[in-house]
Amino acid sequence: MTTTKTYIKEWQQALQQEINHLKKFGGSRYSVINGRLLSNAGSYSYYFDTAISLRIPVGSSIKLEWGTMKSSGKVLSSEGRGIILTLEQSFGDLIPDAYLLHDPWELLEQLIERLDEIKKSKLKRLRIKRLMNPSVETKHPEEKIKSNLHELVLRSKYNSTTFVWGPPGTGKTYTLARTAANKYFQKKKVLILSHSNQAVDVLMGELTKFIKKKKRFREGDVLRYGGINGETLSSHQEITTNLMIEKQDPLLAQDRERLVEERRHLKQDLAQSFSKRDSDVLLELETKITRILEKIRKKEVQLVKDAFIVGTTLAKAASDSAIYEPDYDLVILDEASMAYVPQAAFAATLGKRVIICGDFKQLPPIASSRDALVAKWLKEDVFHKAGVVEGLNEEKLHPQLFLLKEQRRMHPDISAFTNQYIYHSLVGNHESVYKSRSSITRLAPFKEKASVLLDTSFTGLHCISDKTTNSRFNLWQLLLSFQLIHESTLSGAKSVGYVTPYRAQANLMDLLLEEIYEKERSQADIIAATVHRFQGSERDVMIFDTVDGAPQNRAGMLITGKESERLINVAITRTKGKFLHVSNRNFIEKNIYPGKTLRQLVDHQVRNKQMVTTKEIGTWIRNQHPKLRWIHARKLDAVFQDMRSAKTTITISLPEGSKLSEEWTKQLLNRGKRIKLTIISNQKWSECDDWMDESFPFPFVIIDEKVLWLGLPLEGARGVQLPYVAARLNSSRVCEYLLKQI
Repeated sequence: MTTTKTYIKEWQQALQQEINHLKKFGGSRYSVINGRLLSNAGSYSYYFDTAISLRIPVGSSIKLEWGTMKSSGKVLSSEGRGIILTLEQSFGDLIPDAYLLHDPWELLEQLIERLDEIKKSKLKRLRIKRLMNPSVETKHPEEKIKSNLHELVLRSKYNSTTFVWGPPGTGKTYTLARTAANKYFQKKKVLILSHSNQAVDVLMGELTKFIKKKKRFREGDVLRYGGINGETLSSHQEITTNLMIEKQDPLLAQDRERLVEERRHLKQDLAQSFSKRDSDVLLELETKITRILEKIRKKEVQLVKDAFIVGTTLAKAASDSAIYEPDYDLVILDEASMAYVPQAAFAATLGKRVIICGDFKQLPPIASSRDALVAKWLKEDVFHKAGVVEGLNEEKLHPQLFLLKEQRRMHPDISAFTNQYIYHSLVGNHESVYKSRSSITRLAPFKEKASVLLDTSFTGLHCISDKTTNSRFNLWQLLLSFQLIHESTLSGAKSVGYVTPYRAQANLMDLLLEEIYEKERSQADIIAATVHRFQGSERDVMIFDTVDGAPQNRAGMLITGKESERLINVAITRTKGKFLHVSNRNFIEKNIYPGKTLRQLVDHQVRNKQMVTTKEIGTWIRNQHPKLRWIHARKLDAVFQDMRSAKTTITISLPEGSKLSEEWTKQLLNRGKRIKLTIISNQKWSECDDWMDESFPFPFVIIDEKVLWLGLPLEGARGVQLPYVAARLNSSRVCEYLLKQI
C-alpha cells in the first residue's frame, strides 16, 4: 500500500510538472491593444485596452508577447476593459497590439506549499490516508436510517470519509445543503468547497434558503467568502462579505466604492485620450485601493472566524490562511470529479469528517502536461484513485460510496439511455419527472418527442478540419442545428443549449448566433459551447452536434477516445425536456464499433424509433429564418437571381469529379463585366478570372462574400442522395471563415 508521504511527494512532482508546462507553453491568450507606457521608474508600467473584461487577479504573474519580443510581468490593475501591467523590460512608448498570456500557476504553487505543511502534521497525514484508502467497514447505524438524506447525515457523523455519487438531476445540491444545515443546527463548523465559484454559489444559495425557511438564520453564521457574487446569490446578499462589511463599517465600504468609481472614470478617460497626468493619478489610486483592501481583509478574516458555515473555492482555500488554518467539523467538497486529486486530499485535511461529492461519469479534471505523474494524479478524479469505483462492473457499490438513485431532471425518454448505459441501471426516474417535463416535450420541432436523432447520412461530404487549429467543423450540420435552435425558440423553449465536442464548430455557431440571432439570443437563454463548458448547467432543449462524417475516414478521438463516454454523458444529461442529436448515422455505424457510447446512443435511438431522416426536412422546418432559407436544390431560380444581383464577386467550389452544367455555364458567362469570378477546382475552367487549384469536398457558391449557397452546384457532387436540399445563408462572417480555409 502506498504511504501518505509517497502520495504527497508524487502530487508535488505532478503539480510542479504542470507548472513547468504552463510556464513554458502558456495557457490562456488574450488580445490587448493600444498599449501606452505609464512609467519607467524601476520597472515598466503599461496601460492596455482589452476586448473583454479580463478578470485576472491583481498581482498575478503574466507574460506579454509583441511580435518576437517577450517579457514577464505582473498585473497592477484589472477592471472593466482596461488593464495595467508592470513589465520587466521596455517595449517602447506605444504597443499597437500584443498578446497577454496568463495561467494561474501560482494557485498550483500555493497547493505545493500546503502539501509541504501537511507533511509535518501527523493528523493531516492520517486524514489523507483515510481518503485514499477508505475503510471497507462503515460505522453508521444502518437500522436508524429514515431516508436518503438521513443516511448521508448519519454517514457523515460516524465515518471519517464519505463519497457521494450524484448523477445529474438526483438532488445533489438539495441533499448536501440539508446535510450542512443539520450540522449547523448542532453548532458544528462546516467548510463548503468546489473548484468553481458558480458551484459554491449554487450550494450556498440552497443552504441559506433552507435555513431561512426553518427560521433559524442568524446573520454572520453563514458566509460566502471570495468570488464575484453573481445572480445566483442575488436573493441572499446577506451571506456575502461585501454586505456584511457595508453593515459593520459603512465608511470603509464607501471609501472603497468611491475609489473604484474614480478608477473607472479615469480608465475611461485614458481609453479615449491618453495623458501622463491621468496615468500618474491612476497608479496613485491603485495604491490607495490596495491600502483599503488590506483593512477590508482584516475584517474578512474576523468574519470567517465567527461564521459556522463558510463557502469558498478550492483555489481560495489553498491560498488564504483564513480558510486553511482553522479546523472544521465537516468539509464538503462538491463537483469533486473535476478537482485534482491533490486538491481533494488538501480539502480532506481541513476537517474531522469529509464528504467528497461528484459524478465520476462526467468530465475529469483538465491538465496540459503529458508527464506520467500528471496523467496519474491530475487527469483522473479522486473516486477512481481512491478505488471506490472498482466494484461497479460487478454492480457492487463500495461501502463508503453513497449513491443518489433518483433523477428528476430529464424526461424518461432521454434518461432511458443514460440510466441503462452510463449508470449501470442503478439510477431510476422520480415519478414526477414525466409530468414535469411534458410541457417541453410537447413543443416543436418534433412535437411530443423527447429524444430525436436527426440523421444527416447521404447529404454530402461536409466534415473538414480547420486549417489553423485542426479542429473539425461541418457546415451542413451547423445550419441544421441553427434551424433547430430557431424552431425551438419560436415554439417557446425558455432555454436552449447547443453543444459539440469540437471547438471550431462551437466557435462557428457562436459567430453565427452573434451575427444573425443576437436579438433572439438576448430574449431566450441560448448558449453554444463545447461540452466542457456545459458541465453543471441545464437547459429545456439540448442540441448535440457530433460533427463527424465523410470525407473523414475515421471518427475523432473526442467521440471515440478514453473520455468519450463522459463527454457524451454530459451532452445528454444537461437536457430537461428535449434532446436533439444531430449525427451521421451511416458514418457512425461504419466507423465506430458497437461497444462505444456514441454508437450505443445511435443504436438506442434507432431501436426506439427516435430517428428523423433528411427526407423529412420539409415536415419539421416550419419557420424559415430571413437569413437562412432551405430550398429544393433543383429549383435554381433563387441562386441565379442572387448571381445576377452580385455587385463584386462570385466564388464557386467544384469538388473533385464535378462539373458545371450548361445552365450554370450560361449564367456565369452572362455575369456583369465588373464581377470577379473565382473557381475553386482541381480542373481549370477557362472563363474565370481567378482559378484556385485545390478542392473542397462539398460544393458551394459565395456571392459578394456575404451570401453562401451550400449544396450547389449539385452536378456530380459526391455522397449526395435524395432529397436534394440546398441552404442559402446570409452571413458575411461564415463566408469569411470559409474563404480563409482556402
